[in-house]
Amino acid sequence: MENENMDLLDLQEFDEEALKKESEELLEMRFLTKDNAVFARTDGGFVSLKYGDKEYKRVGVYLTFPLTDPEEFISIREADEKAKEIGMVEDLSKLPKDQQEMLREQIRLRYFMPVIKKIMEIKEEYGYAYWHVETGFGVCRFTTHMSGDVVIHLSDSRLLVKDIDGNRYEIPDFYALDIHEKKKLDLFI
Repeated sequence: MENENMDLLDLQEFDEEALKKESEELLEMRFLTKDNAVFARTDGGFVSLKYGDKEYKRVGVYLTFPLTDPEEFISIREADEKAKEIGMVEDLSKLPKDQQEMLREQIRLRYFMPVIKKIMEIKEEYGYAYWHVETGFGVCRFTTHMSGDVVIHLSDSRLLVKDIDGNRYEIPDFYALDIHEKKKLDLFI
């Protein structure tokens, strides 16, 4: 029994040290530049990273300020469920052109946000709203909750709509919609 308690104490101390080390790593800001990082395309079409003496077979690309500064402070993370940050690209334009395009492609895939050009119908039923819209990619149907956080004001006229699956749609100019389309949005604004 005494040995089990000692083993438990050793395990707790070990975990504490590992946690402390991991916390320090998380708090350390690492900037990825053309001098210390190389991004490359994998055979599967993903992006890999060589940073210092470490190689990451696949990385995730996340925007820190997706709506206001999509070219600055880009977080590069491990591509597992923890998505631990590896480092930050301060300014995308300072990387080699081919690497910029690779990262932009990954950003477009992650932050795919069709622009709503026309609202044909929004039907409310049992606490959900069923949208039928025309986007820059064609006609689309999606479902939202009827809560107040479905339509987010990005500016006086620019709106963001979030569906129940987490997809985002943009209405670039509310005032450019016709009177019937605006009336359909009354439920949310």
